[in-house]
Amino acid sequence: MSNPLGSSSDLLRKVQDLYEIPVDMADSSLFQIAKRWACRAVAWCETRYVKWLKVPSLPPWPSGDVDAVIASNQYGQYCVPRSSAHRPAALAVLRGRVYEPETIKLLINREPEGDIVHAGTYFGDFVPALARSRVNGGVVWAFEPNPENVRCAKGTIHLNGLTNVVLTEGALDEVRGIGRLATYSLEGVPLGGGSHLVEGPNEGSGANARLIEVQLISIDEVVPASRRVVVIHLDVEGHEHKALIGAVQTITRCRPLLILETLPDRDLLASLGYVVTGSVHGNSVVAPM
Repeated sequence: MSNPLGSSSDLLRKVQDLYEIPVDMADSSLFQIAKRWACRAVAWCETRYVKWLKVPSLPPWPSGDVDAVIASNQYGQYCVPRSSAHRPAALAVLRGRVYEPETIKLLINREPEGDIVHAGTYFGDFVPALARSRVNGGVVWAFEPNPENVRCAKGTIHLNGLTNVVLTEGALDEVRGIGRLATYSLEGVPLGGGSHLVEGPNEGSGANARLIEVQLISIDEVVPASRRVVVIHLDVEGHEHKALIGAVQTITRCRPLLILETLPDRDLLASLGYVVTGSVHGNSVVAPM
């Protein structure tokens, strides 16, 4: 069953065609208001879609109350937050599917005795597959800044009985500090896995925006120098550049494969001795020269 409204862009095109709205009016304030309401309508409909699925509610949780539902796919069970169940990764798992299956395959087939760094963990949609692919002491170092997502990721780890996952609550950066995280869009829709750091004083401001303070941390300070990292997967909503700067020691020592949602400055990659070798589900695959 698919969302009967389609995406917000589909809905806007239908409205524009139906009422013959000229292209040059698409930037008007009235049309922008209509756009915001269309986004809210689609998010509402997608949330109702989750309820139609009739997935079971999560039982009382040892790490605190979580407003979530349990779902499963071929890799395991998941604690999916209701608030962001309209997000692509959540919808895929709620339908029993795998989100970005080729990305997961690339990760799990990488030297099973080595460690994986996985940032942008969300509710842990990659975690069961990654953890179960590690053998002989291999560890998954998972990072997630959104507190609700962290609670759900803990639930996913618990549901699957995983013991080789180190989940750290915080946003990756080049140095330790405090950052501001946007957890809702300007339209008031929960961002879930799309929660992102904001840097400018006015960025993310608005009546519906919800900014929270989060801990900034670096890969180098969390992952011990004794560990052998074979792949670093960063899905950190455009903050990959600073996250990589904070992992220079690990990268220099281990020469891992990098899978990046957003490419950093190419000068940084060149200074590290890395080059883009391909892509998977829109992520860049970056390997040592």
